[in-house]
Amino acid sequence: MSGIVQPSGSADRELTIMVFKGVQNLPILAAQHLGFFAKRGLKIDVRIAPNSMELRDGLGAGRYQIVHTAVDNALAMVDHAGHDVAVAMGGDDAFNALYVQPDIESYDDLRGKTIIVDALDTAYALMVYAMLARNGVQRGEYRVESIGATYLRYEALLRRKDYKAGMLSAPYSTMGERAGLKRMDVAVDVIGPYQGTAGFVLKPWAEANKAVLVDYIRSYVEGVRWVLSGENAKEAIRMLAQANEVSEDIAAAAYDIATAAGSGIAEDARLDREAFRNVLKLRAEFAGHGKPASPEKYLDLSYYDEALAGL
Repeated sequence: MSGIVQPSGSADRELTIMVFKGVQNLPILAAQHLGFFAKRGLKIDVRIAPNSMELRDGLGAGRYQIVHTAVDNALAMVDHAGHDVAVAMGGDDAFNALYVQPDIESYDDLRGKTIIVDALDTAYALMVYAMLARNGVQRGEYRVESIGATYLRYEALLRRKDYKAGMLSAPYSTMGERAGLKRMDVAVDVIGPYQGTAGFVLKPWAEANKAVLVDYIRSYVEGVRWVLSGENAKEAIRMLAQANEVSEDIAAAAYDIATAAGSGIAEDARLDREAFRNVLKLRAEFAGHGKPASPEKYLDLSYYDEALAGL
């Protein structure tokens, strides 16, 4: 379905990428501010996604050349829309936790209530369904409403007390707690390892722009290495606070989450295959796809391997 080989920006190394707001973008912020992209002749225009539909549709239409978001969106583009997508690099486990209104004491209390998500049939919505199912509350026993990106879900949970639960990640998880929301569970503690954020592209574009993609990944990995170096914490926190329009103490809490050993941003942006297989398992279980597909249907890490070899 996706016959686009040369989206705008491919000839002059100008790239438009799309991300969601959040701590997961620290490597990109670092690579921009410290010149890791620029030294390779890359000019990056970062757009903030309002919802996963625009991100997926925009990548498919060539409005964006690279996107970083929940890897399950790449699976949806392949399985539902027939796009020729390649997951080219990893990122993190998404730092997600299920937050509820103060009157919710247990998963059982969510029966008959409204839970808010981004898209109804991808990514962190499936994570929510799995968390509830593991705790005895099945689909059909609660209502689900599509709201959009994390910051929109955060705002909606504060504005409407009839929205009883939603998935939040840093920095909005910390902001939610300070505003009175309660953390029910950290997602990976319930469902196991999970590949959250990943970078993915259209295969035809990647094949036509291999050198550009490899240089992009090298710059991104340099950003990861800088972020995970503790000596850069103060500067990274300032970047995060400015980009997300939050106070530095909120940004500091988010930074601690993002750099926590074993659960933060993946070293060198490596993709976790066990966590990726769990994403496939959840998609098969909660999005009606039967047996989990092979990871190789979606992955092309050759660009990543070449990028890492050159650093």
